[in-house]
Amino acid sequence: MAAGPFPLSGGLGFWHRVHATFNADQVKEELKDFEERNFPIDVVGLEPGWMTKSYPCTFEWQKKRFPDPAKFTRELLDKGIRLNLWENPYISKSSRLYESMYPLSGSHLVWLGLVPDYTLPKARRLLTDQHHEDHISIGVSGYKIDEVDGYDFWLWPDHATFPSGVSGEAMRQSYGLLMQNMLYADLFKKRNVRTYGLVRAGNGAASGYPFVIYSDAYNHREYLTGISTSSLCGILWTPEARSARSDREWLNRMQTACFSAMAQLNAWSSGKKPWSYEKVADAVRDVIQLRMRLLPYLYTAFADYHFRGIPPVRAMILEDGFAGGNETVIEGKLDGEMNPYAMDRRVEKTDQYMFGPSILVAPFYENQATRREVQLPHGNWYHFYSGNFAGNGETISVTAAELGDRIPLVCQRWRSDPDAERFRQPGQACHWSSTGGAMVWH
Repeated sequence: MAAGPFPLSGGLGFWHRVHATFNADQVKEELKDFEERNFPIDVVGLEPGWMTKSYPCTFEWQKKRFPDPAKFTRELLDKGIRLNLWENPYISKSSRLYESMYPLSGSHLVWLGLVPDYTLPKARRLLTDQHHEDHISIGVSGYKIDEVDGYDFWLWPDHATFPSGVSGEAMRQSYGLLMQNMLYADLFKKRNVRTYGLVRAGNGAASGYPFVIYSDAYNHREYLTGISTSSLCGILWTPEARSARSDREWLNRMQTACFSAMAQLNAWSSGKKPWSYEKVADAVRDVIQLRMRLLPYLYTAFADYHFRGIPPVRAMILEDGFAGGNETVIEGKLDGEMNPYAMDRRVEKTDQYMFGPSILVAPFYENQATRREVQLPHGNWYHFYSGNFAGNGETISVTAAELGDRIPLVCQRWRSDPDAERFRQPGQACHWSSTGGAMVWH
């Protein structure tokens, strides 16, 4: 497995992307609400409205909404809050980059904007120099790269041409990877600055870049599949919690988001806040605060990702001792077409996953909104919140009522700490204390 990134540590906390039309004062008012309500926040994301034009983009500050971007960013940093900017790669005729980038761009437009050929060093330099001058130099910490997911209905056709000679199809399928490489290598790494951001598309070759894939998947079951199975090619995927049809659905979605590679609420359209559903506001606060207490554990998991290639969030079939989910045996003789290897067929268990070295996450969702089953790998597993023994290799049932509306978690001892074993007394197990914020013996 390829080595993963060492992201900006603050990026592992809680993210809130504000409404697309917010100005600087509205962002600061919203942050004041976070503080007064005791909701943690580490990163603010600005969606398209921060720019003068965004479909296609200028990458230039909308001065009516953000009259002093440097002061605004500095005020956030003084509170320990970082700023992440949304963008797509297509360049508006209103951008000061347009004329210089024109001869370095493809034959077709996207939303009437240029499609730069970012395999060309000059095109890369033009964009990253502008990004550094307008964004990074004043403290912006990273980007959310949208509209690079290779869908030709919105992007350019196969017969498009580019100055480098790369085919239109190849450019379309690699554009998200090109953007990640350029922003990371030419903008952040070049200046010895860490970042953590989002991208709409990537592939296994992107596992070393500090970006998390997101998408327009809004079905909660799809959230879980994306979180777990992305690890099979060594990359990270995160859901975007945006809204919900009920208090329970909101709580379950927010809990899942808090146990993904990037814990975020994207309110660009809905204007939702973590506390928008009052009946579950306390439970939502609890899971965000739990995420914050787990940051040392999660940062250690990312170290394992970087040095050992172990995804910090990963599918159950990558866990030692896991039986592999529901199994169906294909009976009968060897068949060259239907069963050429005479093997069992397995249905993967994708509605639960590992979070870090030792925590198994099994979120409530959809028709399992308050009760569900959890399949345990072989080995001794313990209930996260109580430390009580949960089982060894069997399937257990959990309910929201018995967990106090908390997300179902079970764990083993913290295997990333080789010294922890020397503190154990006979008959004790190690688990994370959700109140004390540390690994303790129980």
